[in-house]
Amino acid sequence: MASEGLARVLAALLGGQGVSVHGYDSEPAGEPPAPVRLRKNVCYVVLAVFLNEQEAKKECRGSWYLPAGRMEPGETIVEALQREVKEEAGLYCEPLTLLSVEERGPSWIRFVFLAQATGGILKTSKEADAESLQAGWYPRSSLPTPLRAQDILHLVELAARYRQQARHPLLLPQELPCSLVCQRLVATFTSVQTVWVLVGTEGMPHLPITACGFSPMEQRGGIKMAILRLLQECLTLHHLAVETKGLLGLQHLGKDHADGICLNVLVTVAFRNPGMQSEPPKVRGENFFWWKVMEEDLQSQLLQRLQESSVVPVNR
Repeated sequence: MASEGLARVLAALLGGQGVSVHGYDSEPAGEPPAPVRLRKNVCYVVLAVFLNEQEAKKECRGSWYLPAGRMEPGETIVEALQREVKEEAGLYCEPLTLLSVEERGPSWIRFVFLAQATGGILKTSKEADAESLQAGWYPRSSLPTPLRAQDILHLVELAARYRQQARHPLLLPQELPCSLVCQRLVATFTSVQTVWVLVGTEGMPHLPITACGFSPMEQRGGIKMAILRLLQECLTLHHLAVETKGLLGLQHLGKDHADGICLNVLVTVAFRNPGMQSEPPKVRGENFFWWKVMEEDLQSQLLQRLQESSVVPVNR
């Protein structure tokens, strides 16, 4: 029965859905972390890339505009994106998919979306205000100068590549509350065509969740530090290679002071020197175990997502 419940949760996550957070399998050392609050101990930024393929002129095909800004308390991620686009560009929009997540530790996270305009009028210099001076469409090969920062260039190309050939399924935030910045691990070990997934045992068997800390070390190391902390608690890591492949999903609510986020993360665990190792590494203690995925469809989906890196990238 436990495997059936795990299979349902794994299927939901592979489908980009969310699963409620009820507790944490790993927390930073010291006092339990306090709930996160926007504008106090965390900053979330939303950014939209628009590729306009409806322009009549050939040289306008693939042109773009990029608005971005900080989320406000009480907003969902999508609401924040739509507000920023309206304020800075004068357009109404709908996000199509999350393109990437960028982080500088858990206290600063940026959500990058591919979006489409659904209405409104492009902001002109006559509507200039504190949010922006104006907005415009430009060919990707001839972007306006000076740019405020060069870091947007690779995001525009990322959006263009996604439009040409989608690397991962369409993915939008799921509105579920969370009090901390945390990560739910789909930590996998593969051998031939077999996949094992790490499972926590406290309470009902579940996919483990690790809470991010805000110490200088965890800030410098980024959100991957919380992943390594959890894995160090149950595995001997010195002979293992751990890789964060990317996101399967994103959960956030924003209402009722629920400013936390949960990133559903696909992780691989492998032996540095595989040799004849066909079983996953031994788990220390009784709080975790390896679950062998027997459902053929789930196993096939996991292998495909792993082999093709079919996930939303997380970058520092």
